[in-house]
Amino acid sequence: MNQVMRMIKKSIIPAIATLLILLLATVPVQAELPQSFDFSKNFYTVYGGPDLDATLIGDNQYSRGDTATLNVGLMNKGVVEGFKSEKDADTSVDTVLQQSEMKYETQTVTAVGILATLTSNNSNITVKSGPQEAGTLQQGKQSASPTKFTIEISKNAPAGTYPLNLQLSYKYESNVAVSGDNLDTATGLVTNQGVGVWYENKTQNQIIMVQVKKEPYFEVSQINGSLYPDKGGMLYVTYKNTGEEPAKDATVRLSASDPFSTTDDQAFLGTLKPGDSATAAFNLAVDKTATPKPYSLDSQILYEDTEGHNQISDSVKIDTQVLPAEKSKLPGFELGTGVAFVTLAACFIALRKKKQD
Repeated sequence: MNQVMRMIKKSIIPAIATLLILLLATVPVQAELPQSFDFSKNFYTVYGGPDLDATLIGDNQYSRGDTATLNVGLMNKGVVEGFKSEKDADTSVDTVLQQSEMKYETQTVTAVGILATLTSNNSNITVKSGPQEAGTLQQGKQSASPTKFTIEISKNAPAGTYPLNLQLSYKYESNVAVSGDNLDTATGLVTNQGVGVWYENKTQNQIIMVQVKKEPYFEVSQINGSLYPDKGGMLYVTYKNTGEEPAKDATVRLSASDPFSTTDDQAFLGTLKPGDSATAAFNLAVDKTATPKPYSLDSQILYEDTEGHNQISDSVKIDTQVLPAEKSKLPGFELGTGVAFVTLAACFIALRKKKQD
């Protein structure tokens, strides 16, 4: 029994010791501060801080299906709102340190290491860019260059205004303390001066508005027609204006590619108000080597908008297919039956004549 206990002690004690070492290793150790630093030399508490304002540079109107780059300019409108004296200057050294601290304290309105993040809560707008670094911005200054974000607008996005969330994270100086006790009478400076600066994290949120324009939008609502290799055929495509604005004198232009070809690649649709439809007819030739399968053709709508400007729509897909080649209708059975009937009739006539003879 004693031998068993001794074996347990031999195995458990080293394990406990190892565990204690690991626990002590994980306890955070505070960094040692310089001995010359005197926390009592905190003469002021300053109130205020950075205040960032974001502005979208350029037009904020876009079309459905656009992939756009947003240029966001930043300005720091932060101000020092006031200060409180925490300690009087009792010596000439304190007077110098007091003046030095005030110079540092006024930097509390500087935004340091700005990180800008743009997000969308609407599925019709997708932000493709991740967080962007925007540098450091002093009080009253504008960013030297805009912060850029790429967004993608859904082709099915309804017209209207969409808010995007811009989060601005940065550090700012929250407090300053100075130290020193050796005054150079010739220069009036503290030669062993030390400065302690505390920074805090701050986050500001702002809304950036983008607009999806009201405009005509075209979709294919119906497709009719049969296309065969080495024969082709007529293709009837019905277009519907699902947008919010009318399209005047609309003309559709078809882009035919292998195995299709045509000399009739345009069709007039007329004026299409929101919700209106019109059908275009295309005479297509199909290559004789075309493989029977589904195909997709591109088309575009040329129209005049409500302001009298000529516009071209995004590509509108036409999904069609090439059918298996039709089998030729040879005489076949009918021809064979006819030949047999003629032969039989001839034999009957010959037999009858023979009997008469």
